[in-house]
Amino acid sequence: MTDASNTKTQWQGTTDGLPWMHRALVAVLGVVPIGVIYVFAAVFVVPFYIIGNRRGYLSQYHFFREAFGYGPFKAFRYVCLNHLRFAQVIIDRFAVYGGRRFRFAVEGLEAYNELAEGESGFVQVFSHAGNYELAGYELRQPRKRLYALLFRDGSQTIMENRESVFSPNGVQMVFVQPDMSHIFLLNNVVRDGDIASIPGDRIFGSTKSVDCQFMGRKAQFPMGPFQLAVVREAPIVAIFVMKESWTQYRIFVRRLGLTLQGQSSAKRQLTVLLAQEFATCLEAIVRRYPEQWFNYFDFWKTEQPAS
Repeated sequence: MTDASNTKTQWQGTTDGLPWMHRALVAVLGVVPIGVIYVFAAVFVVPFYIIGNRRGYLSQYHFFREAFGYGPFKAFRYVCLNHLRFAQVIIDRFAVYGGRRFRFAVEGLEAYNELAEGESGFVQVFSHAGNYELAGYELRQPRKRLYALLFRDGSQTIMENRESVFSPNGVQMVFVQPDMSHIFLLNNVVRDGDIASIPGDRIFGSTKSVDCQFMGRKAQFPMGPFQLAVVREAPIVAIFVMKESWTQYRIFVRRLGLTLQGQSSAKRQLTVLLAQEFATCLEAIVRRYPEQWFNYFDFWKTEQPAS
């Protein structure tokens, strides 16, 4: 499983398991039907992870109870579905490392291609719902390079596999730096006409945030990606990659800020409006795919506890 926090504003993404386990999984997925691996995970991995990850279990349980109004039994069922779907998403990433390909249906591809083929750079915002990493393999940009902001995973195997798959598709990984130098790099990326890919649902590396309405309550969203788009006067799109079956994903491309073009509002106000628009898009996706919300902490708390 991935993604754990270490302070309320610092996030560290890691993948459980030893390097030899990761290499073995990649090799196995190259020859064994993926459904067999799904079943193995459902029977031997997911139950133990639910039991061992009490904080994640409780956060998801309360999420389904409070955000969706599910009763206790339905909330518990969705917690199990959520963990199962998360296991499948992680397995799918390893499957891609092993050479397997999935089918994709894309909504909004024309808008994305228009930006990718244009002269100006733009900002691409993603979330921890679905399987965004697969967008780097499907949405290709022949004229631009995409710079994806990531935490450096502790597994060298994961990093090597990502690099081998990302590079041919014009994707360059950018890692969060303690001195915040990644912010200046991404600013230059957009200035130079390329694509900056930044998570829009987690506050890390900076204390700047925006309060947005999300699932009926106020939640904090990072200011960074939306501020970058406003400061550089660059287009911004939200990308969601959602699993629909064992072999197929649906990619949603949502252009943000179209109704704000030409407005003379202050940059801070435009940033807030963009953040809220993203939160609204994310809520629509989460309501459509509730079992694919992979934030294993209390999203509405101002202070996110360390794991």
